[in-house]
Amino acid sequence: MTDQKTIELLIVGAGPAGISAAYEAKQRGISYLVLEKELIGNTIYNYPVGLTVFSTPDELEFAEGDLDPARDKPTREELLSYYVKFCLDNDLNIQTEEAVTGVSKNDDGTFTVTSKKTEYRAEKVLFAMGAMDYPRKINVSGEDLPKVHDHFRETYPWVKKNALIVGGGNSAGEAALFLADEGAETTLAIFREDWEETDPKQGCIKYWVKDPLEEQLKKRCLNLFFLGKVIEIRENDVVLEDEDGKEHVLENDVVFVLIGSDADLSMLKGLGVEIGEGKYGEVPVYDGETFETNVPGIFVAGHFTNHRHIKEAIAVPKRLIKHLSNSSVKAGR
Repeated sequence: MTDQKTIELLIVGAGPAGISAAYEAKQRGISYLVLEKELIGNTIYNYPVGLTVFSTPDELEFAEGDLDPARDKPTREELLSYYVKFCLDNDLNIQTEEAVTGVSKNDDGTFTVTSKKTEYRAEKVLFAMGAMDYPRKINVSGEDLPKVHDHFRETYPWVKKNALIVGGGNSAGEAALFLADEGAETTLAIFREDWEETDPKQGCIKYWVKDPLEEQLKKRCLNLFFLGKVIEIRENDVVLEDEDGKEHVLENDVVFVLIGSDADLSMLKGLGVEIGEGKYGEVPVYDGETFETNVPGIFVAGHFTNHRHIKEAIAVPKRLIKHLSNSSVKAGR
C-alpha cells in the first residue's frame, strides 16, 4: 500500500459530483483523494464537439456567478474549461488516468481501494462515477460492425453519407440535428411515444431539442422513422421494422445507437450494497439525507442515485460532506 496514512474520504470519479465533494471536503478540513480513470469532467468531454448545453449557468456551477459563458448557455468547451479551471484554481487533490479496479472492506471497518497503479486505505468511499462508459445495447446482428457507434462526437466524417440514429432521448435528437445541419442524409429512428410524449419524463426528447428537429423535417434535411425494432445492421444498409410491423431496408454508412447508459454497480454489489429500482433503473439503496448505503462508510452520488442532473449532482455532495463533517466533530476528531 502506497500510503499507510488512512484517507478520510476517497472519491471515485472527477465529474461534477466528485469535484463538488472534493471542494466541500477541502473546505471542511476532511482529508480526501479523488481517483478518476480518465479526465476531469470526462462525461462532459464526451459530449458532441460544439454542443450548447441546455442548462443555465446557475445549474452547472459550483459557486454563484463563477460560470460566465459568451451566450446565455455554455458550450461543451466552455463548461469543460470551467470544471478543469475550478479544480486547478482550488488545487483539488485529483489523480486522473487512475482507474479504480476494486474496493474491499477491512476488518477494522476501513476500506482498501485498489487502482491500476497502487492501493489506498480510506475510512469512507464515495462512488461518483458517470455512466457513459456503459452504454445500453440493442442486441441485434451487426451491432459489432465498425460503422456502429454508441457515442456521437462530431458530424464532419459523415457529410453526404447516410446516417441512422437509433434513440428517443436528447442525445439522439441532438446527434440528428448536428448531422442534418451539416449535410448528412439523416434518419432518426424513434418510438412514436418518445416523439409525441409532451410531459417531462426520462427518455423522451425535450421540447428545446424537438422544436429544431421539426424545423429540419420541414426543410427535408431529416427523415423520421417510427420504429418497431431494429432487425439487422449490415455493411451497406440496415433493416428496420416500423411500428406497423413492416420491414424497410435503408442504405447506410453509419449507425449511432444512443439509447442511454447505466452506471456500473459491480463494485457496489461486491461490497454487499443493496440494489433497488430507482427512477432510471437499478440504483443502490441509500439514505435520502446522508446518501450512505446499507454498507456503513459507502456513499453514492450522481449517476448512482436518483439525482442525476448536473445541478443535483453538485448539490448532493454538499449535504453529504456536511454530514461527514458533523459526524467527525461528534466523534471528537
